[in-house]
Amino acid sequence: MEIHPTAIVDPRAKIGEGTVVGPYSVIEGEVTLEGGCWVGPHVVIRGPASIGSGTRIFQFSSIGEEPQDKKFDGEHTWLEIGTDNTIREGVTINRGTGEGGGVTRVGDRNWIMAYVHIAHDCLLGNEGVFANGTSLAGHVCVGDAVTLGGFTLVHQFCQLGEGCFTSMGSCIRRDVPPWVMVSGDPGQPHGINNEGLKRRGFDSEARQRVRTAYKMLYRQGRAFHDAIDSIEALSPDDPVLNGMAHFLRASSRGVVR
Repeated sequence: MEIHPTAIVDPRAKIGEGTVVGPYSVIEGEVTLEGGCWVGPHVVIRGPASIGSGTRIFQFSSIGEEPQDKKFDGEHTWLEIGTDNTIREGVTINRGTGEGGGVTRVGDRNWIMAYVHIAHDCLLGNEGVFANGTSLAGHVCVGDAVTLGGFTLVHQFCQLGEGCFTSMGSCIRRDVPPWVMVSGDPGQPHGINNEGLKRRGFDSEARQRVRTAYKMLYRQGRAFHDAIDSIEALSPDDPVLNGMAHFLRASSRGVVR
């Protein structure tokens, strides 16, 4: 490992082999940085927190700070960040709260661009893209392969399904079903993320089934639960459609309409 002489590293921290800590960075508390991480200059990491191997954190980011929740009273909560994440300049990621499950979790291979905010108790999947200025309020759950356009705002407790996509400046106040594209304030559906499905290896027939499910939900005037039944019946063995139907039935905030 390589720690710059101007960096301040708490003796309780565990720094893995091959990890670099840049000048004037501060690592405080029970922090684990696994092997091969890169921490740039002027980064602050506060534990309890664990950061997986290969993760890069750029300058002026604040990782693992106390949650911005007035109910927080110093209880033992933590942050978990997976492997091979890229966290760009000025990103803020807060620890969890006692009332919210205690943990903020970021999966693997996420691309988190400058000035993104990830609040307390958020749960992020893998391989997401969070463009500049995106802000997630507390308790937001994000599926795998989600793409959020620049300056997207997400209300607390919202669920973002696998592969969904938001355009720049979208304001999300309800749940976004898997593979649905959303735009505007308030966010409204605008078709399916066909390009995302292609990149995940879905063939034309699978993509057409998702498109048909979208029409059942949004374009045919069906009652909400009737649309879910129709989606399940469309192809009972299709894991994407089954996942979409399960997401819709589990939605507590209601989905974007």
